[in-house]
Amino acid sequence: MSEGTAAAEFAALLRQLKDRSGLSYGVLGKRLHMSTSTLHRYCNGDAVPTDYAPVERLARLCKASPDELVELHRRWVLADGARGKKGAAEAAVFSEAPALVPEAPGPLEPDGAGRPDGRRRLHRRTAAIAGTGLAAALGAVVLAMSLPSGGDQGGDEGRGSPVGAATTKGVSGGPTRTDASASPSPSTRSQEPNHPSPSLSPTPTRNSAGGAETADEPPLTVNTRPYTWEGPCSQHYLIDRPATDVGPPPVEQDAPAWVGAHKAVSAGEQLVKLTVQGTGEETVVVDSLKVRVVGKDTPPAWNDYVMGVGCGGGVPTRPFSVALDAARPTVVAGDGQRDFPFKVSESDPEVFEVTADASAYDVRWYLELAWSSGGRKGTLVVDDDGRPFRTSGNNGRPAYEFPLGAQKWSKSVGG
Repeated sequence: MSEGTAAAEFAALLRQLKDRSGLSYGVLGKRLHMSTSTLHRYCNGDAVPTDYAPVERLARLCKASPDELVELHRRWVLADGARGKKGAAEAAVFSEAPALVPEAPGPLEPDGAGRPDGRRRLHRRTAAIAGTGLAAALGAVVLAMSLPSGGDQGGDEGRGSPVGAATTKGVSGGPTRTDASASPSPSTRSQEPNHPSPSLSPTPTRNSAGGAETADEPPLTVNTRPYTWEGPCSQHYLIDRPATDVGPPPVEQDAPAWVGAHKAVSAGEQLVKLTVQGTGEETVVVDSLKVRVVGKDTPPAWNDYVMGVGCGGGVPTRPFSVALDAARPTVVAGDGQRDFPFKVSESDPEVFEVTADASAYDVRWYLELAWSSGGRKGTLVVDDDGRPFRTSGNNGRPAYEFPLGAQKWSKSVGG
């Protein structure tokens, strides 16, 4: 699907919700803390938001139904993906151009994303800088640590962290193991999991049966959101700081930055949302989703911070769950949720929500998504931008809360 078509379909539904609400752009902008011009551009199809969170807030403010929220997210995924593909193609052509001839000035997007006519006005030195940045990014990918070998879950504990491949917008695409040969041979990568790649070639993939490595690209992508909340106040985090050194709780879309700044660990449970989409017209079968445990430890003796009190709760959604305390954790479909396999394509993505809970252990883990398409098949690693997810029990830990209207953290009753 082209960028224009995907963006137009996304904008059409957004505009429909806005018009039905009866609210003006000015009123919506004030309630969402967003400029009216930005809202105009989203609803007219002139721009696609780089993050879904403001889109969801706008849709909920306009009283979107659950089905409309699902469809709106699907259309945003397609529009965002189409924009990314166009940008990558333009960057490749731009960096290879021997010279750029200045043209008459053209308009630039207010958010800094230049349109093509604006890019053509840049000089040769800018093109060289862009090429240098591309080379640096490729080098960063190459220097990543290798993927740990697959195998039975019982043998994964104590293993090194899995490493994701090149990422986009904080999303780990993850390395891929792809069947490429009928005659398996030993995998060098599995024998030496901590050695960096010695060349500037694309991140190698590994045969899921232990066969020879190949550089084939998988026909699907996975957009990972490791800090999704079931409700606006539901999430707990363990932090090795006193309450006086912990900032106020963030809203969900700001959780990744807040977690990173405080070195926080998801406590009690962690909801990971995966958006799986094909990269072409061909249908890809998502055969299974498995959990791999890197290590289990005693939960750290840190303070437990809940993200809010008195702000109401959301409707819990647990389509899939993982009991990390189990000897062999598995991904289990919830009541009413059909199990794998699923089918995805470029125009028909799937969203999976996996809730992992822990009470007795501090668990480091990641997911493996097995796929097949035609004669190809492989396994995609899903992690937290190159690091394993980390979920810890919080039983008996000092608990703190931040009620609505409060200015500081306070000790929870009984905490």
